[in-house]
Amino acid sequence: MPAVNNEQRLCRTLDDIVKNNSDLSIAVAAVQALVESIKWNTANTMFEFMQDLENSRLILKKQTNQSPISVSAGCDLFLQWVGKYRHDISDLEACKSSMIVKGENLIQRSTEIRNKVASVGIKFIKNDMTILIHSYSRVVTLLLTKAAKSNIRFSVLVTESQGNGLKASEILKKAGIRDVRVIADAAVGFYMEKVDMVLVGAEGVTENGGVVNRIGTYLTALAANAGSKPLYVVAESYKFARIYPLYQDDLPNNESVPTVDYTPPNLISLLFTDLGILTPTGVSDELIKTYY
Repeated sequence: MPAVNNEQRLCRTLDDIVKNNSDLSIAVAAVQALVESIKWNTANTMFEFMQDLENSRLILKKQTNQSPISVSAGCDLFLQWVGKYRHDISDLEACKSSMIVKGENLIQRSTEIRNKVASVGIKFIKNDMTILIHSYSRVVTLLLTKAAKSNIRFSVLVTESQGNGLKASEILKKAGIRDVRVIADAAVGFYMEKVDMVLVGAEGVTENGGVVNRIGTYLTALAANAGSKPLYVVAESYKFARIYPLYQDDLPNNESVPTVDYTPPNLISLLFTDLGILTPTGVSDELIKTYY
């Protein structure tokens, strides 16, 4: 198959996975796309196969329409996992089959991982709190939904975030949370004095414990910091990415219409993850365990 067609097929596969699985995070969808690429791979040697897999990773990170940070985190993690085991299997087809199984196991466990994150964070939700969330995050809404089902009564303010907050609002109201209000992003500073905590999701968590997330997260974090309110990041560990942005311009954005921003670790109180409750500095420790 010509390389250009393979690139198109791979990116189209990822786009289709995201389109048809709205509850699947981009990072996990990227893993599934790599798994599909293994199924159609025609390499005859282990070296050629691993080179193809690496090329697929680079294609997805550079050419896809999806979040580059999330795609990068998912692809890097999958290749790290399978790289540890490929030397244990000499037969190429057996190696491919093993990698497919490992990838599909992660995909199947993604819901379990998200539930574990929510179980970690629910301990911080108390009666009569007012909680501010930014935009829409699957794992943040799951955390609040679980808290509501545990008969914890609280109010939620949701930033509008170019319409994404409306989706979060609908989900929370259906979960039985009565007091859910959508506010303008620019009104975050006004409402912050009424807030007990801020919860945000993540498209990617950086090496230094910072977070890349939907545009407006940094502004929300600055307002929380100015108001001495805790800001907690709620994220699955497969979103931990080996990136270290120093400036906003380091992010893969369309300069005319940026979609994500970077919040540095000094503005983050804690991270709720499936690995437990982490400080921002703890993220680098977990990445070292995974990659080194």
